[in-house]
Amino acid sequence: MTAALTVRTEDLSVRFAGVPALDRLDLRLAPGKIHGLLGRNGSGKSTLAATLAGFRRPDEGRVLIEGGDLGAAQEPYENAVVTSRVCLIRESGDRPDAVPVKHAVGLAAALRPYWDADLAGELLDRFEVPLNKKIQKLSRGKKSALGVVLGLASRAPLTIFDESYLGMDVPSRNLFYDMLLADYAEMPRTIVLSTHLVSEVSAMLEEVVILDQGRLVTQSPVDALRGRGASLVGPAATVDEFTASFTVLAEERLGGTKSTTVLGDLDPALLAQATAAGLEIGPVGLQDLFVHLTGVKS
Repeated sequence: MTAALTVRTEDLSVRFAGVPALDRLDLRLAPGKIHGLLGRNGSGKSTLAATLAGFRRPDEGRVLIEGGDLGAAQEPYENAVVTSRVCLIRESGDRPDAVPVKHAVGLAAALRPYWDADLAGELLDRFEVPLNKKIQKLSRGKKSALGVVLGLASRAPLTIFDESYLGMDVPSRNLFYDMLLADYAEMPRTIVLSTHLVSEVSAMLEEVVILDQGRLVTQSPVDALRGRGASLVGPAATVDEFTASFTVLAEERLGGTKSTTVLGDLDPALLAQATAAGLEIGPVGLQDLFVHLTGVKS
């Protein structure tokens, strides 16, 4: 079976023309989980994905990958043993466009020690990607589907999808999510999904890493992060009383009824008091928390 890998970054910095894309980043990705890598445009998600995969050398600090048949921690840059076990699929491609699909599949099979040919064939059929057609002749959606096939069938102990499915329509993305979960259940490994489509993938994620301007905003299990927010609905005066000490994310009012969404450490005793006072308590979606934590104005 594929052995999941642990990923650590220590004081990781990457700069472009002196401008930091990643700024002294310290994080740890636990093995055998699906991690969400979230952030606004320019937050450093793609740079982090490329650096984890050994595509880019850090300017400062380091990336360490360990576990499975790698054993002790190793850096991925210019390390063929590590990079053969790390698969990065980017929306931009990284595939030779002038060759047929079957050549790209054959190359992946030759380079990936955990390659599953049967799974690749099944996925190519499910996504209706023609083997004999040149990649440059594929639609954007089919190119994205090919990337997804190569990523899943690699069964790499560390598999990273960097916005690789953006060209796919909604039914195709849903098929990708279903196939990813099914294959992950059969062959657990460390998976990173870098995405803007937070609401679509939130149910799949076990942990999230949120970046902003190259810095770590938060890293947290999804359930713990969701626990930092709540919506309270009821009489306006009562809602105001119970939300006065929290950061307000949003509020709506209809007559004497008010709905307020807050962020903060929600003490169970306080929530019990709010319920006893007649307020309805509800959860806050991951996307709403992401919007607030990264300062996006809706």
